[in-house]
Amino acid sequence: MYKNNYISVIIAAAGMSNRMGSKINKQFIAIGSKPILAHAVEKFERCRYIDEIIIVSKEEEIEYCRKEIVRKYRFNKVINIVRGGKERQDSVYNGILALDEKSDIVLIHDGARPFVKIENIEDSIKCAADHGACVVGVPVTDTIKVVNEHRSIDNTPQRSLLWAAQTPQSFYKDTILKAYEKAQIDGFLGTDDSSLVERMGHEVKMVMGSYENIKITTPEDIILGESLIRGKEKVYSRRKFLFQSR
Repeated sequence: MYKNNYISVIIAAAGMSNRMGSKINKQFIAIGSKPILAHAVEKFERCRYIDEIIIVSKEEEIEYCRKEIVRKYRFNKVINIVRGGKERQDSVYNGILALDEKSDIVLIHDGARPFVKIENIEDSIKCAADHGACVVGVPVTDTIKVVNEHRSIDNTPQRSLLWAAQTPQSFYKDTILKAYEKAQIDGFLGTDDSSLVERMGHEVKMVMGSYENIKITTPEDIILGESLIRGKEKVYSRRKFLFQSR
């Protein structure tokens, strides 16, 4: 039963932010009143089932992250901040190696996804406990085209079968560790964590996520993120007004 498991989270925050055009790591850019990374960590801090959080950061940003994210916002579940690697896959592997030996289930989340919902985190934990591997995602709403190297359309996949993968992606610790070790031995670089597990022949389940769980990648995403924050603040203010008016 997942409630009796030791549950860990690895938050990948060692990206280069090349598409953001910013001099600082995009995870430290503020949306609303807090940095993007603080929004993301907060959701796992508040989740009742999470026992430990490992943040993976660029080596030169570890102390900044410790001071301006962990200490400033009093994230007590953050046990360690570890050095990232050349690729995201290397960074997550460093995070896996830093997990508590008691860890049973591991969630891997992008530090640039500040709007993950706690209920989606909990659904992910439950699914991982039952099936060993799962991915939070949403059905695609656009028609997807498969294009060749000449930008000619090869085919149009059936949209009802297509989902956009998000994070967290959740696994039994032994499963994800073996998948990462095999990928390292084979020199395989996957596009996400679940792809490493899939290539081992392990079934990976999809869990319904949220279309708000966007990844902040470009300046346009910052604008969208600010809009989501303002929308939530308006809803909160309206609820507070109605409550006080009773």
